[in-house]
Amino acid sequence: MTGDQVIDEVLRSGLRGRGGAGFPTGKKWQLLRAQSAEVKYIICNADEGDPGAYMNRNEIESDPHMLIEGMLIGAYATGASHGFIYVRAEYPLAVERLKKAIESAKVYGLIGDHILGTDFSFDLELVCGAGAFVCGEETALIASAEGKAGRPLPRPPFPAQKGYKGYPTNINNVETWCNIPVIIANGAEAFRKVGTEKSPGTKVFSLVGKVKNTGLVELPLGTPLNTIIYGMGEGTGSRKRIRAVQTGGPSGGCIPADQFSVPVDYESLSALGAIMGSGGMVVMDQDNCMVDVARYFTGFTAAESCGKCAPCREGTSQLLRILSNITSGQGSLKDLEEMDQLAHTLKDASLCALGQTAANPVLTTLQYFKEEYEKHIVDKRCLAGVCESLYEALCENSCPLHMNIPGYLALLSEGRIEDAYELTLRDNPLPGSMGRICHFHCQMRCRRESLDEPVAQGEIHRYLADTMSKLGKDRDIWLKLVQEKKKDTGKEIAIVGAGPAGLSAAFYLVRLGHRVTVYESHPKAGGILRYGIPSYRLPKDILDRELELWKKLGVRFIYNWKLGQDGHIDELTSRYDAVILAIGAQGDKGLGIPGENLSGVHPGYEWLEAFAQGKAKKVGSRCLVIGGGNVAIDTARTLFRLGTDVTVVYRRSRAEMPANALELAGAEEEGIRFEYMLQPEAILGSGGHVQAVRFRVMKGGGIDESGRPRPVPTDRTVDIPCDDVFVAVGERVLSEVLAQAGFRVEQDGRIIANHITGNVTGNLYAIGDAVTGPSTAAEAMGLGKTVARAIDHALMNRDVFSELYKPYSYSMTIPLEPNPSPMGKSKLVPPEERKGNFQEISLGFSGDEAIREAQRCLRCDVRANAMSPWR
Repeated sequence: MTGDQVIDEVLRSGLRGRGGAGFPTGKKWQLLRAQSAEVKYIICNADEGDPGAYMNRNEIESDPHMLIEGMLIGAYATGASHGFIYVRAEYPLAVERLKKAIESAKVYGLIGDHILGTDFSFDLELVCGAGAFVCGEETALIASAEGKAGRPLPRPPFPAQKGYKGYPTNINNVETWCNIPVIIANGAEAFRKVGTEKSPGTKVFSLVGKVKNTGLVELPLGTPLNTIIYGMGEGTGSRKRIRAVQTGGPSGGCIPADQFSVPVDYESLSALGAIMGSGGMVVMDQDNCMVDVARYFTGFTAAESCGKCAPCREGTSQLLRILSNITSGQGSLKDLEEMDQLAHTLKDASLCALGQTAANPVLTTLQYFKEEYEKHIVDKRCLAGVCESLYEALCENSCPLHMNIPGYLALLSEGRIEDAYELTLRDNPLPGSMGRICHFHCQMRCRRESLDEPVAQGEIHRYLADTMSKLGKDRDIWLKLVQEKKKDTGKEIAIVGAGPAGLSAAFYLVRLGHRVTVYESHPKAGGILRYGIPSYRLPKDILDRELELWKKLGVRFIYNWKLGQDGHIDELTSRYDAVILAIGAQGDKGLGIPGENLSGVHPGYEWLEAFAQGKAKKVGSRCLVIGGGNVAIDTARTLFRLGTDVTVVYRRSRAEMPANALELAGAEEEGIRFEYMLQPEAILGSGGHVQAVRFRVMKGGGIDESGRPRPVPTDRTVDIPCDDVFVAVGERVLSEVLAQAGFRVEQDGRIIANHITGNVTGNLYAIGDAVTGPSTAAEAMGLGKTVARAIDHALMNRDVFSELYKPYSYSMTIPLEPNPSPMGKSKLVPPEERKGNFQEISLGFSGDEAIREAQRCLRCDVRANAMSPWR
């Protein structure tokens, strides 16, 4: 083949530069071949500057000969007589193997003068550089190779016209050169059979971060992102969900998980604001803060900027300044607009690709995660627990109520039980109830877990509440809160729903001096705490005693009042200064299969609610519960106590069940049967009543977007006979009344509200499951607390929320050498004593056990920048 024929073959292959820009390789070669200079250079850029990227290093270490062969073909095609490989010195193994390969090629006459007896001569050298990210730009790399500072040059002239030492030059990266021998050996058509029309061939990606399988993977271009992350990477390997992936290194962009169906090619990634780059992919989960991610990558590019052009030099530094302010709690909403303008200026006016792409992390996180920025600025919260200036401790930050957990643990450790209870109560007005049924978000981020096991924070505030109640001192603390109420503002607020969210909002609003009326459709307050959670988990006398506090504070309750039946939204909004919808998610989702209308088929939550009110119909001796969440387990354990034979059926494996792990273990202790990997297909009946359920047997497939193995149908079915079926596959918001009134709701019925203030429109607000969909009681209460603060600010133009708290002094000593000790466990009623009654299972901590557990806290709140925006 002649040089022109080689270039034609490369052009027809559609090979694009694998270094990041994706420029057609054949066109670059044409430009160099067209130059008539006697001396031409080709260069291999083997200087990987992306954190976490090591594709080129692996390729060189694995097969340096392919790289040399590609460069020989390129030199022959373009007429280059000299070349060198620019590699960073900290790749010692790659350098060693390249040296050996080059020497071997010279020995065999493949490098040097008159190669293989032809007129073609080519000399190849190895240049070791110090490594700089900006040297990914061609002219900066050339300057570095010449012994100068690595700084880009304006174009024209282009390197193909005037490059290394003033001679025409072509630069490609390692992976591009390694593709050349394959194209020439197999032909352009064979190469184009893989990949897409505009992005043919394969690409090596470096998959790192919060993913189970890290490493290098070579896949056809056009492969969907979710195939790479969930198929090859198998997700996080834990229950934590993936939030985003940063593609293209520090100059790439953050792509959110809901965009993972995108094919990985140059055009598709660019459309999302990201780039291919050299192939780096950093996977991030819920423990990653997107604002901090933007700050980190911006800090990297600011440090790597050569400083030659003002937009990049000043722009990256100013972006870093603003991002640092936001992550430290000093940002303002104006910063977001300023960042957006600055980022676009940086993109449009910078001299080289480093500056032009440096703003990508900022622009993409602003586009896809703007709410997170606003949370940092307005609410002074970093939900991921990364920005240390925005929280006291990881447990406090993870708690939706942001309870001062280290505070009450320290006070209890010092024997100051009344202070510990009072501190707890100011943060969580239902400490006894929540200590029993909370999902314990705090334990999921407890620093103690790095040593042995997390601290049982929930058991401790349950102990505080129970002890104060037994001593009769809880009412004394309540009296303090009553006496501390702010002066009457004259503002009247209506709350629809007396569940966890509504109660939380009422607690704070009435203490702020507002007149609060709570409308509830049931005969009593409590919502899911009363009507959804069985008494063996939460005795109702505990709940009733804690609810006395609301009446003492002056909250007015109107029971048996239904929205849309006894009153309408427009009536409430015209009568009250603010109206809060806290209607929960009390509607059961159906299965959508034949037979659901048969007698004996019960919606799970609806049945629990009816049972709590003594209205549930009698059930048969064989009961099937379909589902794997908390409602399913609560239903099954309630049926067990009624003496029925219970089987829980779930379509995934036990490891994938979303139910509370302690509740699941308790159900197994009680002898409840579990059948896994079964998907309901039809409910079978006779005479209008259920007789059995037909299930499709499933098997585990690839990892799906939830991070769990996808259940895949097999060709087998199984029928399980039963007298009653309980469907507990999820809940939904019953928002038909809102939709009919003209308010916007999501397709699944959730109310559309501002994610920080909870505002729907005008003086109407929404909180809890009605906004988020089914969540935990703590999350609902946390939203109630946040929105109460926002409403007070809206009505009174003030921020006095911190005045609802009280400063406490306690030891700030850190345990220097903590002794390993397991988490304390509450004693439980034996399983054989649980049938036929609804006595509380967990007996709670004794005083010594509670203090011992409190002393396990590592006190990660003891640091200079610990902060709580509310206290």
